[in-house]
Amino acid sequence: MRYLIAVLALAGVIVSSLALHVHYTNDVQPCDINAHWDCGIVNHSRYAMIGPVPVAAIGIAGYLALAIVALARRRGATLLASVVGLGYALYLTNIEAHKLEVWCLYCVTSQGIIALITLCSLAWMFVGGKRA
Repeated sequence: MRYLIAVLALAGVIVSSLALHVHYTNDVQPCDINAHWDCGIVNHSRYAMIGPVPVAAIGIAGYLALAIVALARRRGATLLASVVGLGYALYLTNIEAHKLEVWCLYCVTSQGIIALITLCSLAWMFVGGKRA
């Protein structure tokens, strides 16, 4: 299970890197689909930064930390980190839905990834038995 979590976390790093690229560019993005799906609007909004740090960079760091903790066989820490990540992703999803009213394809993909990591972490913690 730890390898699956690490692979999913690597996918999260890739998606977060794509979102970070959008944050630092003004080019037309492949995720600029219509008025309701536009990564540029989301990644250039005031919600895309925490202080001087882009949210996508926090995502990259968080996914890397999840991979490291999972590979270190730290089930409890993996579950805790994934739940925190899921909670923050749900908060950002709420902002997209109710404040921006625009969706970012990369953000929604990241939401799915962290949800899968959380489910895997739960299974690993409570169903996985003694094997690592």
